[in-house]
Amino acid sequence: MSNAPRLTALDAVHRSLGATMTDFAGWDMPLRYASERDEHNAVRTKAGLFDLSHMGEITVTGPQAAALLDHALVGNIGGVAVGRARYTMICRADGGILDDLIVYRLGETEYMVVANASNAQIVLDALTERAGGFDAAVRDDRDAYALIAVQGPESPGILKSLTDADLDGLKYYAGLPGTVAGVPALIARTGYTGEDGFELFVEPQHAEKLWKALTEAGEPVGLVPCGLSCRDTLRLEAGMPLYGNELTTSLTPFDAGLGRVVKFEKEADFVGRAALQAAAERAAQNPPRKLVGLIAEGRRVPRSGMSVVAGGEVVGEVTSGAPSPTLGKPIAIAYVDAAHAEPGSEGVGVDIRGTHEPYEVVALPFYKRQK
Repeated sequence: MSNAPRLTALDAVHRSLGATMTDFAGWDMPLRYASERDEHNAVRTKAGLFDLSHMGEITVTGPQAAALLDHALVGNIGGVAVGRARYTMICRADGGILDDLIVYRLGETEYMVVANASNAQIVLDALTERAGGFDAAVRDDRDAYALIAVQGPESPGILKSLTDADLDGLKYYAGLPGTVAGVPALIARTGYTGEDGFELFVEPQHAEKLWKALTEAGEPVGLVPCGLSCRDTLRLEAGMPLYGNELTTSLTPFDAGLGRVVKFEKEADFVGRAALQAAAERAAQNPPRKLVGLIAEGRRVPRSGMSVVAGGEVVGEVTSGAPSPTLGKPIAIAYVDAAHAEPGSEGVGVDIRGTHEPYEVVALPFYKRQK
């Protein structure tokens, strides 16, 4: 097998725009086009255009598709209405998180599971293995889709100019089939930026045409192409977890403060149920480290893996950190011992190369858009 990174259908477009490219989960992806701060601010105030074709689409179909997903995932997938989507997770038998997912119910017996690029093969293998005994088929559709996102306050207007789909009736975490700029698409009101926006699943052969149409429609209102770098600072401000940083196989959803995604009330026995029930009880009696926000008092930027300290003791660990363009200060997400995790906790710092830099503990998210 070749170790060369995979290219998305928009690779030539990114290069023509002068993008700085990077290897991300085995894909050659745009990191930034010009200034990541400008790209970030465009999404917060106007609109940004992203190529997310590295995400892993897996289609599950058949009479027992819902039953399979209820068994394989921690969420109540059978309860999702056609045309709606749900954020959920797939866990190991020991409760460790294999990946966080969005599942779209496309039809009565058809679902699309969207996995993170770095875990797509792991999720595909787990679903295939867990499908044994169910009248359902698991299909690798990673090559069947390109994924383009338009995010930001101007995104509904931009998209409306290119489609007659009912965008006003499209709720958050819902999707509908439609045509955008003459291209057949699944139009989903989802995103990873903290802003209103849409993700458009299309055939790879149509990706360039759609990107061009969105670029032209968005130009008058300040839309710019955006890379993975600003996607990371946007999701960080919005307090959204990133697999490999906030979520890992060594953590259960309860450790990550996301126990709400585990639906014990569903009838199906699901992979990890017993371990997750034990984790839920442990978390209720003796809260584990909590996921909190940290805002720097100084200018030094915290990075993943740095220790959170208080009173000379290590009380936690930074999982993500970056300068926040919106707040104008460095910020971090960290797992911190419950005793120091309350907003406003005194004396908390981050050990940055031997210096204990002071940080303010805040509740997540750092940023919430005005409705």
